[in-house]
Amino acid sequence: MSSAVESTAAAGSAFADELRQALAVANLPTLLLVLHQLTGDQRWLEAPYRPTPARGLSDHDDAGLPPAVQDEIRDAAFKVISAWKTEELPPTAPATPEKLVELLGISLAEEVPVSYADLLAEEMGTVSRQVEIAGATDKTDFRVLIVGAGMAGLNLAIMLKAAGVPFAILEKNYEVGGTWLENRYPGCGVDTPSHLYSFSFAKSSQWSTYFGKRDEVHAYFVDLAREHNLYDNIEFGTEVVQAAWDGEDKRWRIHVRRSGGSEEVLDAPVFVSAVGHFNRPSIPDIPGLASFPGRAVHTAQWSNDLDVTGKRVAVIGSGASAMQIVPALAGVASNVLVYQRSRQWAVPHPNHGRAVTSEVQWLLENVPYYAGFYRLRQFWRFGDRLHPALQIDESYPDPAFAVNEVNAAHRRFLTKYIESELDGRPDLIAASVPEYPAYGKRPLIDHGWYRTLRRDDVELLDGGLREIRGSTLVGHDGQERDVDMIVFATGFQTLRILGPMEVVGRDGERLRDVWGEDDARAYLGMSVPHFPNFFMLFGPNTSTGHGGSAFLTTEMQVRYLMQLIKAMLEQHYVVVEVRPDVHQDYNEQVDDTLAKTVWTHPSVTNYYRNRGGRIVGTSPWEYVAYWRRTREVDLNDYHLEPATTENEET
Repeated sequence: MSSAVESTAAAGSAFADELRQALAVANLPTLLLVLHQLTGDQRWLEAPYRPTPARGLSDHDDAGLPPAVQDEIRDAAFKVISAWKTEELPPTAPATPEKLVELLGISLAEEVPVSYADLLAEEMGTVSRQVEIAGATDKTDFRVLIVGAGMAGLNLAIMLKAAGVPFAILEKNYEVGGTWLENRYPGCGVDTPSHLYSFSFAKSSQWSTYFGKRDEVHAYFVDLAREHNLYDNIEFGTEVVQAAWDGEDKRWRIHVRRSGGSEEVLDAPVFVSAVGHFNRPSIPDIPGLASFPGRAVHTAQWSNDLDVTGKRVAVIGSGASAMQIVPALAGVASNVLVYQRSRQWAVPHPNHGRAVTSEVQWLLENVPYYAGFYRLRQFWRFGDRLHPALQIDESYPDPAFAVNEVNAAHRRFLTKYIESELDGRPDLIAASVPEYPAYGKRPLIDHGWYRTLRRDDVELLDGGLREIRGSTLVGHDGQERDVDMIVFATGFQTLRILGPMEVVGRDGERLRDVWGEDDARAYLGMSVPHFPNFFMLFGPNTSTGHGGSAFLTTEMQVRYLMQLIKAMLEQHYVVVEVRPDVHQDYNEQVDDTLAKTVWTHPSVTNYYRNRGGRIVGTSPWEYVAYWRRTREVDLNDYHLEPATTENEET
């Protein structure tokens, strides 16, 4: 036998061994779809192989099937995937969008609306979101300037590079990653399933846990920037001070400040903000804070030299970052005090803390369609499925308790969960069960929060912090506690959409004056009248408050913006500006729809609402509804100014 043949045989044997081991832990509802996709055999979608309904948020790995049937599925999958590997199996065409709806519904044992068909195909990767632009590289005086090298900025940069459109990213930090670069506090991670928290065109199979931790999430963005050769297009240590529209030249003049203190004015016909919502920390104005002699730090400003070992630490806040950092500090600090201003609903998830084994990573990396089908399951179970529970039913008989019957069922379940976690501690139960309907605030994942509150070295102080007197903290009820360190887990200035950046449009009009400090509005969350060729990614009313993944919305917005850039380049428009009537009509729809959601409930306070009570920070739409609105640009929504003979580029 030749060495080449021996090598091929050895590789085949290794693949077979790895496949057999991996199939032993495969998610069977996903594997059944792979079997059907590779063979076209309908029997894998029917009894006795059809999955049963899952309980709760479990991955339902065994599909609820008898062990003998499970073994039959794994044995069949071994033969089919081995045949695919050796190319003995004839290839089958990818499932149509309509077929994907059927397959996902069978895998989940529940109905998935056919309206999701084309969106599922995009998430699966069988339909591309990339926008081709003819002759983009021929434009000698066109480029896009992007502010921010986080999720949205990198997504747009990747698509611009693929289309051949010149661009640059202006980034105030020293590395890519945005909020995942800046946030490095103990316990930091995502509240979204790892395998949904990535771009559809760049799925990762290497997550070590089912809810990714900060270092791995940040590494994902670094790897993405390297893979797409984006670093040469990023100007690090560069902060935008002001961007002003030059109506004569039809360009934006962008005043930037470099890290060394020097200032410069850049220009480009298209200016895009991708700064995100979780960018500028919010620190409450607590009387006496300046008198505190110890270290006081916001979670987003955590540094590697911070050591809490043996210290008395006060954590201000009980939201998403607090629920992650408090369990991480407990047992390291001598004691942890939690000053809680408002209570949270936290959802138990069976995959929290669960490791993604090397066998599962291998399946995601090596078995065709497995990663795509698994992602679709996460998309549905963690996304729009929850949206109906957030809609107000005016006829519901107990509106103080819940907004509809489904919402009430969620409240009962979550209340029982809290009571079970805090059994024997009626004081903690009373201080932990929220008085408002479920999901009136952002849904959170329980990272061991309730069990941590039971510890002897952790104390929950309900009502928040009233004042600080040197090293003494005074609670809302007057109780005094001495601490060595304060950690502000108090979130971000989410309603100050562009942070300190000043944007000046036509006739010297400042966007901050148009909006005020906390009342941003934009068409599709992306564009504002009188600010030509200026677009936002993750602008007002685009974050989703019902679950899912920020990557989903980002990809929808980037495709839409790429279509506008395509129109500018191919149809020679020098100005693209949303019409005021279109902008107004859209925002009226946003406000009217949001008025019927749990986020407006009178007992709810959240970071979505501004001082006037208007919701700015979240979208009213299901993912599929926003996807429909952004799938195809309607140029009739815009004032378009064509290039003149004098200024048209050659």
